[in-house]
Amino acid sequence: MNDEINTRPVYSFELFPPKTPQGMTKLADTVQRLNAVAPRYFSVTYGAGGSTRERTFETVALLRDRGIDTAPHLSCIGSTRAEIRDILHRYRSRNIRRIVALRGDLPSGMGATDTGELAYANELVACIREETGATFHIEVAAYPEVHPQAPGAKQDLAYFKQKVEAGADAAITQYFYNADAYFAFVAACRRAGIGIPIVPGVMPITNYSKLARFSAACGAEIPRWVGKRLEDYGDDMDSIREFGHQVVWDLCRRLIEGGAPGIHFYTMNQAAPTLRLWQDLGLPGAEP
Repeated sequence: MNDEINTRPVYSFELFPPKTPQGMTKLADTVQRLNAVAPRYFSVTYGAGGSTRERTFETVALLRDRGIDTAPHLSCIGSTRAEIRDILHRYRSRNIRRIVALRGDLPSGMGATDTGELAYANELVACIREETGATFHIEVAAYPEVHPQAPGAKQDLAYFKQKVEAGADAAITQYFYNADAYFAFVAACRRAGIGIPIVPGVMPITNYSKLARFSAACGAEIPRWVGKRLEDYGDDMDSIREFGHQVVWDLCRRLIEGGAPGIHFYTMNQAAPTLRLWQDLGLPGAEP
């Protein structure tokens, strides 16, 4: 692996594959706007059980055709090793050198026994290394506020360490709004002998009802005082966006000043909220 990847701050953006041709056209414009500030890379999500596989490939192709460094998500649950091998070959042929390796969620209607040949993310990381050696820089997920399905923080940290020991190069966290949770998690990782970069994931706040649904599903805590302020704004979307910007800007500032090795922005396929944060934080490529 290129040591530069692990020493320079990593500022990156996440996209999800659109469902329609019109959405893809809109995404192309969003990518052009976001890429103007020269992020390190874009990641592209992958639906439950690979349900958006072809749309993920299409989105990856859109980015690679523009010469953009791209990190496709790859989830293993419900997949065979042969399927994983074919996907890795497809990405390698497009000169992709980053993968975000995830367990993934079972699609609706699949039973708990339909996990496929690889049931956990550490098994996927090991598989990627077995199949491709050091070809890919592998990112894995981390959960500062504990994975919602983990029995506890201690076990969740043990699971994370398994992914690192299997060959992960770095981690991206679930989004959060409490900087102390991130710093405490990183400190616990270092005490456990986990030394890889742990890049905080940050989601701009633009719609409280959607944020509340996402957070309930993934176990991300919205601090009570933030939630109450957002509730008070009701349908006043301008006030929600302005207050949300200040909350997330302050979070990012604390993370950067505290030594975080970069920030991964969950853009939700919107350029403006992330670009405003980028600008106000004075990140590389931002206009003065």
